[in-house]
Amino acid sequence: MSGAAKVGRSAVLPCALPQASLLRRYKDVGYADCYTTEVAGVVSQAAFVEAFYTTGLFKIERAILKWFARRPATDLDAKQLSVGAVAAFAAWRVEAQSAEQLLLADLTGRTRSWLMADSAAATGSTRLYFGSAVVPRQSRAAGPLKMGSAFHALLGFHRLYSRLLLKAASARLMRVPGS
Repeated sequence: MSGAAKVGRSAVLPCALPQASLLRRYKDVGYADCYTTEVAGVVSQAAFVEAFYTTGLFKIERAILKWFARRPATDLDAKQLSVGAVAAFAAWRVEAQSAEQLLLADLTGRTRSWLMADSAAATGSTRLYFGSAVVPRQSRAAGPLKMGSAFHALLGFHRLYSRLLLKAASARLMRVPGS
């Protein structure tokens, strides 16, 4: 990020997927995006994951999943996900997890969500990443892979929502002492 990032006021910007990203394997398969922001202080991956999935904004998504998909999740579930204690969270399953990254796949296997916290001790800050991937579906009779009209109709909303989710998580982390 350029010098525009200030403590508490960091912008959320689109960026290229880092080379080591677990989401990178989906980059050329369908659609993949990545957003980043920077926060002051050293933030662990576990703190980032917990903050992300316990923001007020994400709790709205959790409520929708609880009622429409019958996939409830609590703040405790988010904490367990953040420390690698569970293999599923709401409508996702853990596809891969490391000390720095988390890759979730939705139950249909068509979408992925990815989080990464990259701390830089030299600067005393942490770069937070959030990305998504959508795998196209096979059309009838083994035709070409297609993203579908719903994907195209919702893409603008998805991009805005992704930025808002990352902004909410970074704001939550800046309010929580000892993140």
